[in-house]
Amino acid sequence: MVSLAAADHSTDAPLTLGLSADDSARILDALAFVQPAYAGKTVVSGQDALEFSRTMGMVLTQLETDADTRIAALLVQLPTFDPTAAEQIAPRFGKEIADLVDGIRQLMRMHEIAVGQQEVTKGKDAAQQAALQRETLRKMLLAMAPDMRVVLVRLASRVATLRYLAERKEQNARVSQYACDTMDIYAPLANRLGIWQLKWELEDLSFRFIEPDAYKQIARMLEEKRIGRESFVAQSIARLEKEMVTAGIQAEVSGRPKHIYSIWNKMRGKAIDFSELYDVRAFRVIVDDVKTCYAVLGIVHHIWTPIPAEFDDYIARPKPNGYQSLHTVVIADDGRALEVQIRTREMHHFAEYGVAAHWRYKESGGSNFAAQKYDEKIAWLRQLLAWKSDVTDAVVEQDESRREWVEKLKSAALDDRIYVLTPQARVIELPNGGTPIDFAYHLHSDIGHRCRGARVDGAMVPLNTPLKNGQTVEIITAKGGSAASAGPSRDWLSPGYAASPRTRAKVRAWFNALDQQATLAHGRGLIEKTLQREGKTAVNLEALAHKLGFAKPDDMFLSVGKDEFSLRTVETALHEGEADKDAAPNSDAVIAPRKSRASSVVQGAKSGVLVVGTDGLLTQLAKCCKPAPPDAIVGFVTRGRGVSIHRANCKNFAEMFSRWPERVIQTTWGKTGKDTVYPIDIFIIASDRQGLLRDVSESLLREKINVIGVSTQSMKGQARMAFTAEITSTEQLQKALMIIRDIDGVIDVRRQ
Repeated sequence: MVSLAAADHSTDAPLTLGLSADDSARILDALAFVQPAYAGKTVVSGQDALEFSRTMGMVLTQLETDADTRIAALLVQLPTFDPTAAEQIAPRFGKEIADLVDGIRQLMRMHEIAVGQQEVTKGKDAAQQAALQRETLRKMLLAMAPDMRVVLVRLASRVATLRYLAERKEQNARVSQYACDTMDIYAPLANRLGIWQLKWELEDLSFRFIEPDAYKQIARMLEEKRIGRESFVAQSIARLEKEMVTAGIQAEVSGRPKHIYSIWNKMRGKAIDFSELYDVRAFRVIVDDVKTCYAVLGIVHHIWTPIPAEFDDYIARPKPNGYQSLHTVVIADDGRALEVQIRTREMHHFAEYGVAAHWRYKESGGSNFAAQKYDEKIAWLRQLLAWKSDVTDAVVEQDESRREWVEKLKSAALDDRIYVLTPQARVIELPNGGTPIDFAYHLHSDIGHRCRGARVDGAMVPLNTPLKNGQTVEIITAKGGSAASAGPSRDWLSPGYAASPRTRAKVRAWFNALDQQATLAHGRGLIEKTLQREGKTAVNLEALAHKLGFAKPDDMFLSVGKDEFSLRTVETALHEGEADKDAAPNSDAVIAPRKSRASSVVQGAKSGVLVVGTDGLLTQLAKCCKPAPPDAIVGFVTRGRGVSIHRANCKNFAEMFSRWPERVIQTTWGKTGKDTVYPIDIFIIASDRQGLLRDVSESLLREKINVIGVSTQSMKGQARMAFTAEITSTEQLQKALMIIRDIDGVIDVRRQ
């Protein structure tokens, strides 16, 4: 091979196009540097290594990338063919280019591992899971790149390989798989980044190998080569521009020639013949305002004959997602259809970068993606890649713009997600800062519960170790044992152990289930003791639960265990059948012989309750409704425990009154002592924030209300707080509730 030092560098002009003299010299220096190492070498596809590198460089030149990106593409194969020369990359070309080369090679290695060794998905959801895995792999390719220029080089390498395979006209299983891989992963990436010239070439070249017969058929039906189609569109644009200049209209007009894969995709998706396609040839007109849109439409319909059935006014009637544009199809001079789209700059920006972005329709059928932040970053990257082509021709301004563009590209990595691998090379997406615990719970809740250790790239690490992109993670699980020994640790709810809210929710759910089991066991024990005390151990628990209004015994045990249901009601239900035969003795045993009402009003010893018609009767406040003066109250005569005092609107009392109205007794509040207090429950819903509990507690303290119990729970930014407090009257409570309601963030406060 002729030395580059003596070669005519005119053949390398495409690689230096648009660069300054200094950058052009650096490109040529890189070519000279790799030539000895690449001489006689071939890449995996069989292509000459130097030609492969040149092709990548020319593709990147089409994208108007900076010199460093093109140099990295030329050097990326060097570590494979000459490791000794590769060590000179940083000293000779700088650390930035060396980092680019390392990033490209790492991305290539990770992709080959992930694609070549993915777990085979089985079952009825195989297609859906495979699609999700491909989507995750596309995201990984972006996130793995510390510099977005790495992704551009990776796309360029795909184009270079496919061009070579197409030139060789190879057709075998290996090439078909390579094309499928490109169609599933890299063409959508180019689409999302807005690199249209690479997108259509990747799709067309891949389609050529995946469906060779369909490709050849459509190519014949087009009756012309792509250059011919583009030439016709260019002539049509020139004619329209001339008419618009005559009318004094300023506009940007760009062609939209369809490529072969797009035509086949539309024919298949809409089940139509090639003759029914109206937009094989198309262009778009972008103007300043809506009025001009309709003016251009009039000119288009004046020049060419419109097809009325194919006219759509999405400006007057926008699509449900907000998309706006004028679409019309006309018969061109050669008698064939030509599609024209007309829109304002604002409409175009929305269509390209908003919810109506082109790639959403191509890949998701118009549905919204859940990962909104991911979409926003992709939209920003597309804007960035479009913006870079607007740099001026002035060398100084061009260099300054390029430097700014490069800096933005370097910081454009999708850093809010990370992508790691299972030992079988399945790609797992986690939030940034995700740990082995997050990884385990992502695989399966049971694996997360039994997680006891983790290996990252073969080395044991603590469970709170933040994972990094591209690492391979293996989870070590407990073999068995009790629920407590095989379950998660409460430490996992501490900061640093789990970055995913989904993981923390699953850990909390585990402990909530344990607490529920403990409450269930406690309630069961209380019921069993009550049955033993009452001599009713043979009672049917299912029937007892139904009699008390519960669907099943476990619901009854939980309610009793939480102290939400009184055991006295259970006792009453147990003796319900005996009410008729022993009602009189029981009444005499509990209620003393009546005396005159004038002299028999006696205050309960501790509750401050007056019971009418009895003398010295024991009273107690019901826990279900916690009455306090001046609530309207009623009494219910219990068996052996005196009178239970309920609020008049208590649901439990209403149920007991409907069953045993003869046990209801008239009560009222009497004179209370100076230190008499009544326990009540206060329930608060508020936006969670630091210091909320302190502010509420201080409000109650200022009102001289003693708090004897607190329970708080925070979920999705909302705090739910339950206080048990001692008050002297409901007037005191109402004043406190008004003060709490004014606390910052409080949404609702009420007496429970």
